[in-house]
Amino acid sequence: MDSADKKIYFIITAQPPSPNGYIKAGEICFIDKQRLDAKQKRNDTNILPVVRMGTTWDVNLDKVLLKPLSPGLAELLLAVESNEERLLALNDCKSLKEASSLSKGCKVYVEYKEQWLKGVIRYIGSITSCASNPIAGVFFGVELQGEDAGKGQNDGSFLSKTYFTCPRNSGIFAPFSRIKPVDDKPSAPSLPTQSSLSMTSTEPLIVGDRVTFFDDKNVHHGMVMAIKDNPDGKMVLISTDKDEEGKQGGEMTVPLDCVIKEELLNKDETEKMDTSQSAEMGGVTDSGDISVGSLVQFILKEKLAYGIVRWIGYLPDYPEKSALLEVEEGSGVSNGTYKGKQYFKCPPQSGLFVKLSSCQPDDRFSAAKEKVFNGHSDKTFGSVEEENVPPIRTEDVPKRLIGQMKGIQGHCNSCYMDSALFSVFSCSSVLDSLLFKSTQHQTIQSILLKSIVNPLRKHGFVSERSVMNLRKQLQNRERCPTYTTDEKDPEEFLSLIMQEILSLDPPLKLCTPSEGGHKEQSCYYYQIFMDYNHHLVLPTVQQLLEHSFFSNSLKLAEVPACLILTMPRSGKSFKMFPKIIPSTELDITGLLADGPQPCVLCGQLAKEECAECFRDTLFSDTGFKYFCLKCSTQVHSHQQRRWHTPISLHLPQGFSHSQSSGSDPRTPPREKLELFAVLCIETSHYVSFVKHGPQDTDWIFFDSMADRIGESNGYNIPEVRACPEVGQYLHMSLAQLANQVPREMEGVAKRLFCDGYMYLYQSKSMSLYR
Repeated sequence: MDSADKKIYFIITAQPPSPNGYIKAGEICFIDKQRLDAKQKRNDTNILPVVRMGTTWDVNLDKVLLKPLSPGLAELLLAVESNEERLLALNDCKSLKEASSLSKGCKVYVEYKEQWLKGVIRYIGSITSCASNPIAGVFFGVELQGEDAGKGQNDGSFLSKTYFTCPRNSGIFAPFSRIKPVDDKPSAPSLPTQSSLSMTSTEPLIVGDRVTFFDDKNVHHGMVMAIKDNPDGKMVLISTDKDEEGKQGGEMTVPLDCVIKEELLNKDETEKMDTSQSAEMGGVTDSGDISVGSLVQFILKEKLAYGIVRWIGYLPDYPEKSALLEVEEGSGVSNGTYKGKQYFKCPPQSGLFVKLSSCQPDDRFSAAKEKVFNGHSDKTFGSVEEENVPPIRTEDVPKRLIGQMKGIQGHCNSCYMDSALFSVFSCSSVLDSLLFKSTQHQTIQSILLKSIVNPLRKHGFVSERSVMNLRKQLQNRERCPTYTTDEKDPEEFLSLIMQEILSLDPPLKLCTPSEGGHKEQSCYYYQIFMDYNHHLVLPTVQQLLEHSFFSNSLKLAEVPACLILTMPRSGKSFKMFPKIIPSTELDITGLLADGPQPCVLCGQLAKEECAECFRDTLFSDTGFKYFCLKCSTQVHSHQQRRWHTPISLHLPQGFSHSQSSGSDPRTPPREKLELFAVLCIETSHYVSFVKHGPQDTDWIFFDSMADRIGESNGYNIPEVRACPEVGQYLHMSLAQLANQVPREMEGVAKRLFCDGYMYLYQSKSMSLYR
């Protein structure tokens, strides 16, 4: 095996397209330095032949998918268990930096079974190896100490090999992502220790959470307004409360490690509640709908009472979660103070402790909200529609969909999911099989059908609650703590739903030439990759798909019912083309592997294909170049094409090669797909366009966060608007479109042409059989 220092290491940052769709984002790979140097000398580094860890063969990957790693960083990441966790760990710059400075004897906290345990590092190195890998993952062997001794998993041995010695069940081997150094200098006795701050990483924050944080001198309280990625780790934007002198603190950006949820802090520090102060309990509710600041109702002395939630947390020796309510003066028992401890300042006899489970959302507030939300009652907001509803018809779109508080309400980086769901289900039924097929994940399917798709089609509106419910289910299913907080890619979400959750048969079947026929593979979407030897400046989707298929030697094995295409770009910022023209009809006749093809010149049955003629625009700007025998002879008699080598086409049953001139009077049918939606992205925000009818002007534009009411306690206003101007631009010539200044384009058309990210096509005839 070659030495590790003769390799260059990478992490794959996004899942490659076919034919490498089996490769996952988050995998570690490498290439020999000597081999890379040779490619650099030839200026040939766009595609790199890399070897994935655990394998021995090369795979060719576009360099935009590969992020270089130092050998040390690659070893740390290789120890992280899953690809998804590895990608998250890659962005945790603070933990990576800390891990690089750790040594034997360092005191640390190690995460085990969702707890942070205290111990000392006794070993740093590999505990597993693979003969084909030039490096192995670096683990930290920790001996648990103090009250945490005996809570581990081994005695310093792994697979019958001893790496260090410690008492039974006091040893743990963990990757760097589960290790936190102990802070030897706690800030103050009254503040949360570093260990408790580190524990907040297992309690994901979301926008709207009440939190406590501190600087060099003071403790601060406030509400989370945003969570942002930073080179040094995640940062939290917090709107701070007024201080003791009544001064407004403003907004502060604080490292995530310095923030702790108030309910977690209260859980650790709250004194025992005098149960005689508790209200009489009644009516259990789902506390997920209630948070600090919520208006609630509860039963007090056999009567309905109302209050505002001021604190939520666990009380020592009391198993249920409790809430401190501010109620009408005189109906409470304190001013928010209990046994000398101030939980919240309120007038005398206005504070009351109750079980959180005894609280329900205030019905009076629901009635008020009916006016605020454009006539949608609270019942409609969280509606569960049992009756299955078909897609919205073109004639019903103006009344049911157009306007504010229409579509799907955005919340907490959900725009990728809102746009994808609206695009797929509002006016199309091509993927409705997802909603009705037999599945083991009936809860997720039921939420998708009854709480999102049916209400969207019946009322034209879905609240953020329903989408958040779906996100929570996906978070639990995938064990991914960021599904309710962070932005994802729409293709990642759709693939997860179609493949992992509901096990839909892949709608796209591709094939590549191989000995004895074609090698077939299936996928859920297709990422367009372009070679750099192309002449396209203002391309159509048709041209991009054809060039991508041509450069990757791909064909369609069959007509897909649904074709999802993502555009050539690197991340959310770099775009290969400043404008892309949506092809409202996608002619896939020439992309089919075994279908009859028309001659590009005379239209009769083609008998030959010429790959060398593909880039020759003399015949046409689009399409693979197929010829009947007569036209092929004439085309290749030209001196510039005599070196071309046309190949014979495989003709389907019922079509035969002519023994004479090769002419066949029959004209092969053309297979076309219809564009029904486009997802666009600009500055990390997804929106979508939907084609809802046959007319060129039948376009609508959807933004789940078009407007907002209130600050951190407010809500987003989704909007659907008609955008008939799109049809005007689609009728323009290439020269006219090229001269259009994006900021001067009418309405929202600029976003469709300049920010296109994902294009969704359907075959209405094939969808009947899927």
